[in-house]
Amino acid sequence: MNIDFSTYKILVVDDIPTNTLLLQMMLEQSGLTVFTAQSAEEAVALVAEEHPDLILLDVLMPGTDGFALAKQLKAHPEHQKIPIIFLTALNSSSDIVKGFQMGADDYITKPFNKEELLARVRHQLTLLEAKRTIQLQKTELEHTIAGRDALYSVIAHDLRMPMSTMKMILNVLNIQMKEEKSYSPEILESIQHANEISEQLFRLLDNLLKWTKSQLGKLKPFMQPFCLAELTTAEVETASILAASKNISIRFESSSKEETEVEVDIDMIKTVMRNLISNAIKYSYRASEIDVVLERENDEVIYKVIDRGCGISEEDQRKLLDLGTQHSTYGTENEPGSGLGLLLINNFLELNNGRLFFHSKEKEGSTFGFALPAIKKSSTDRN
Repeated sequence: MNIDFSTYKILVVDDIPTNTLLLQMMLEQSGLTVFTAQSAEEAVALVAEEHPDLILLDVLMPGTDGFALAKQLKAHPEHQKIPIIFLTALNSSSDIVKGFQMGADDYITKPFNKEELLARVRHQLTLLEAKRTIQLQKTELEHTIAGRDALYSVIAHDLRMPMSTMKMILNVLNIQMKEEKSYSPEILESIQHANEISEQLFRLLDNLLKWTKSQLGKLKPFMQPFCLAELTTAEVETASILAASKNISIRFESSSKEETEVEVDIDMIKTVMRNLISNAIKYSYRASEIDVVLERENDEVIYKVIDRGCGISEEDQRKLLDLGTQHSTYGTENEPGSGLGLLLINNFLELNNGRLFFHSKEKEGSTFGFALPAIKKSSTDRN
């Protein structure tokens, strides 16, 4: 790291004028800017006025000694990050330990060697430069991430409406063409394919928008009691339309409605269900079956989506919730994926006091599900 030490300011504090003069000469000969003070009071005033980058501080001074001054500076929010090197004739272990306890960053005993002094000063300034560089990079990175998230939010929001309209139009065309039966199979197949792609894009944009809002802290759960069995029935019916494109049947079995009551943000849990079922469809083979199971276990309502698809290797399972990896694979018919859905699911479940679970075996299928706290019924409710 190439550092221009001449840009740094050093404050030398010693009650003996000859000592401060000697130190000033040594440091200025090395290109450093130096200020001197003969007392703690004078030092405090110079620190506030000049904002030095490093302080060389004598311990044995009349009135407020170096230990007390260091403690005072380290207690001040604006001065506590200034490195301090103690210069003292005290060399016992207890004195050295006390110096570090008062906030010293280094300790040089008198009489000192010029080369050692300069080496320790440069070392502290190098550490200081590194800290400032890291802080600057951290700030720049935070601004970059904030800008990226804001851009994602704008893109997803602005594309969501036209994408929703196109999806609706393609869906209507698909239904009408099937009913009229006056179009060639090739055109009908193309419309169906376009409809499937629009569904995938819409889910991706929807996930992207919600994920960005959650990362920006703009997505807060609105909790309300709801019967999960009713919600699941509606989501299974909607997903069956998508599953039909691969000739996949979805079977749903549930405990009684009363046993599946939870307190959740309905929109978030809908998103979780939608992603889990669509993932199962994507990774299932054509003409296979998917089971959606809803049951009560002790104080939890358990939701499971079970497919007989391609499954996931143990190595890939370890990457599923890794934000840095953002693992994604193609479906059984090369359906694309962003790797974002499962991260969004996990985030939404945490916001709703739930937990995600999954297990899978390659070439045999997967089970993905979640558990939510069940609403406890009082004895009067049960009667």
